[in-house]
Amino acid sequence: MNYPNLFKPIQIGDTLFRNRIFAAPMGHPDNVMGKFSDDCIAFFERKAMGGAACVTLGEACVDSTYGKGYAAEISLDSRQPLRGLTKMADAIRRHGAIPSIELQHPGMKAVPKVYTPGVGTTSDIIYGPSDDEFAGYPVKEMPEEIIYEIIEKFANAAKFCKDAGFGMVMVHAGHGWLLNQFMCSRINRRTDKWGGSMENRARFTIEVVDAIHKKCGKGFPVEVRISADECSPYGYTVEEGAAFAQMLVGHADLINCSVGCGVGLPDKARTTVITFPSMYGPDGQNVKYAAAVKEKVSGVYISTVGALTDPAMMEDIIASGKADIVEIGRGLTCDPDIPYKARDGREDEIVRCMRCNACFSSGMQKGHFWCALNPVANREREFARITKPADKKKVLVVGGGIAGMQVALTAVENGHEVVLCEKDGALGGHIRCEEQVPFKKHLKEYIDQQICKIGKTDIDVRLNTEVTPEYAKEIGADVLIAALGAKPVKPAIPGIDGENVYFAEEVYTNPDLAGENVVIMGGGLVGMELAIYLKSLGKNVNVLEMAPRMNMGPNPIGVQSVEVALSDNGIVPNFSTKVTKVEAGGVWGETKDGEKFFPADTVVCALGQKSLTEEAMALYDCGGRFTAVGDCVIPGNISEANASAKTVALDIGRL
Repeated sequence: MNYPNLFKPIQIGDTLFRNRIFAAPMGHPDNVMGKFSDDCIAFFERKAMGGAACVTLGEACVDSTYGKGYAAEISLDSRQPLRGLTKMADAIRRHGAIPSIELQHPGMKAVPKVYTPGVGTTSDIIYGPSDDEFAGYPVKEMPEEIIYEIIEKFANAAKFCKDAGFGMVMVHAGHGWLLNQFMCSRINRRTDKWGGSMENRARFTIEVVDAIHKKCGKGFPVEVRISADECSPYGYTVEEGAAFAQMLVGHADLINCSVGCGVGLPDKARTTVITFPSMYGPDGQNVKYAAAVKEKVSGVYISTVGALTDPAMMEDIIASGKADIVEIGRGLTCDPDIPYKARDGREDEIVRCMRCNACFSSGMQKGHFWCALNPVANREREFARITKPADKKKVLVVGGGIAGMQVALTAVENGHEVVLCEKDGALGGHIRCEEQVPFKKHLKEYIDQQICKIGKTDIDVRLNTEVTPEYAKEIGADVLIAALGAKPVKPAIPGIDGENVYFAEEVYTNPDLAGENVVIMGGGLVGMELAIYLKSLGKNVNVLEMAPRMNMGPNPIGVQSVEVALSDNGIVPNFSTKVTKVEAGGVWGETKDGEKFFPADTVVCALGQKSLTEEAMALYDCGGRFTAVGDCVIPGNISEANASAKTVALDIGRL
C-alpha cells in the first residue's frame, strides 16, 4: 500500500474520515449570501471527487448584526442560505467526503452598516475584546451579554449547517478573527473573566465549542483553527499558541495549526505571506509549528496546513507524529486528484501548486478562482459539457510553449491528428529559462510533466522546426493554431546594444553572464524575481523601475509575496527611475532627485514582452481554420494561456 499512514482512516467524534488529507477552508467569490452558483458547487465537489476526506467551505458569518466582513458573505443566522448549503453538502458527501464549513466572526475587523438584502444592516458599533481602533473605525469593548449572544450564534450556526448536511464545523480562532483577538494579550486588555490569564482569554473559544457540542451532540466533530504562532516579532510565539491549544483539549476534536494574524501587527504583509506560503519559501514550511504544538499537547488531534503537495512529505508528517492530518488549500485547486493519484502510485502525475497566487488574485480582482496550471479549476461544468467531437481533424500547432503544449495534448485526447512544431530544440517555450531557479521548481515539474505526457501520445513533435507559410501549407492541416509566444522588448535607449547588456531570459539561462554588480531595468515580475535569484547567488543587484511602484498587474497577494522576498534579500528597488543611458560601467537614470549613475558590470533588460503578431498573422491562410492563442495574441500569464489553449483545442471539430 502506498503511504499507509496518510491513507489510514481516522475517526473524529462519531465520524469516520477515509484518509488524512483534508481540503483546507477556502472562500469562493461566486457565492452571494449562500446562493452558490452551480460552478461554485462544482469547484468544491471536484475536491471530494479527487479523494479528499473532508472538504471545508470558508468564510461563513455567524452574526449578521456585529460580524459581517462584506455584504455577500454567507449569513448563518438567516434561513436564506439553507437551500444552497444543502445542495453544497450533498455534492460533497455523495463522493465519500465529509463536508465542513468554517464559522467566523471578525470582531474588530467587522465593517459597520453593511446592508445585506433579506438580512438587514449591520450595527454601526464594532465590538472587540477592548476599546481600540481598527481600519479607521472606533472599536468598543464587547459587553458580556454580547459575548454570550455570539456564543449562542456560533452554536445555532453549527446546528443550522448540521441540519443542512454538513458533517463537521471549523471554528475560526486564528488569523486575527474575534476568538483570536480575545486570545491575544496585546489586543485583549480586559480585567474580567474574559481577559488576563490564558484560561480567561481562551474561555470564549472553549465556550463556543462546548455550546456547539451541546446543540449538535458530543459526537459531532468540531475543528478549531488557531494561529499556532503569529510569526512576527510583535506577536506571540508558538509557546503561547501551544498553551492555547492545551486549553482546548477535552473540548475541540481537532486543532488546525495555521499561523499569522491580521490584526494589530505592523508587519501584516509579512505574516500574510507566511499564512499563505509563497513560492519563495520551502514546501511544508509551516509544519514545524504544528509539530511544536503536538509535542506539547496531547489528547486531541492536530492538523497542519500550508504548502503541502508531496505525498512522501505528507506521509512523513503523519508517520513521524508531527501532525495527525494534513490540510491542503491551493494545492487541491491546482490538482484535486492528489489523494487518489498518491494512493494509486501515480505521484509523477501530480501537478504541484507553484504558489503563484493566481487563484487568490483572480478571485479578488475578477470574482473567479482561476489556476495557472489547472485550466479546469472553477470551470468544471463548462469543460464537462464539451464532449469529444465525431469529426476528426488534422491539427498543426505552431509553438511548443505552455499554450502550444496544452493545445496539442487536449486536441490529441479528443482524437485529432496533431503535428506540433517548435523552432527550438526542446519543448517548453521561453519560460524554460527559469528552470534552474529554486523557487520555480514546481513550474519546471509542470513543464516536464507536459512534455512527458506528449511523449506518451502519438503527437508528431517536430523540434528545430520554424514554420513558414510554405511549410504550413505542405502539412495540409484542417486547423492551424499559432502559439508562437512573444519576444523581449528592446527599448531605444542609448547604449542598449552594449556588450554588457543582456535580456532577462539570457541571464536566467546562464547566470554566469552576470557580473558582481547588476542593474536590472524593469520592475515587473520578471525583473523582480531575477533580482531575488541573482541576489541568492551572491550578486549585488539594483532594480530600476520607471513607475512609482511595482509593476506586476492585478496580483495583490503576489505583490506582497515579492515585496517580502525582496526585503528578506536586502533588495530595495529604485522606483520612479527612468533609464536614460547605458554605459560600460553602469546606467544613468532620471530620478525624482535628478540624474543618478548606477554602477554595474552587467545590465539586464526586463522591460516586458512584445507579441509575435506578424509571425502569427503570416500563417492565417495556411491550414484551414486559424486561431492564435497565448502570448502571440497579447502578452499575458500562464493562467490565461492555459485556459485559452484548452478551450480552443476543445472547439476543434465541434462545429
